[in-house]
Amino acid sequence: MKQIQDEAYSRLKSFGYAFEGWWHVLKTQHNAWIHAVASVVVVLMGFWFSISLIEWGLIIVAIMVVWMSEFMNTAIEAVVDMTSPDFHPLAKVAKDVAAAAVLIAAGGAILIALVVFGPKLLNAVGVLGN
Repeated sequence: MKQIQDEAYSRLKSFGYAFEGWWHVLKTQHNAWIHAVASVVVVLMGFWFSISLIEWGLIIVAIMVVWMSEFMNTAIEAVVDMTSPDFHPLAKVAKDVAAAAVLIAAGGAILIALVVFGPKLLNAVGVLGN
């Protein structure tokens, strides 16, 4: 029984560490707040337009990929800064490539949002007929 309790406590602590990481990203990465606002707006739009389950799936995956790429970018930047405090061309490459991953994820999320919400928005303003 003690071993099960220790394991449960260990799992709970790991969730705590994950939330500490999430909070660190929100506190230190300005773009994370842009992602947060965009995530909330897109979810609210999903409810407003009563999107389908497939559309919800696309939106959830898009939001998840953007957040995961932002978290990985932050982690890579921290490791690079720790291991290479002085300028190094390869450190720059690592940081630039990680940032590019976030850019690609955000661009893909925008495209998904346009596919899901574009026709609905055009219909709402009367550009498209029912």
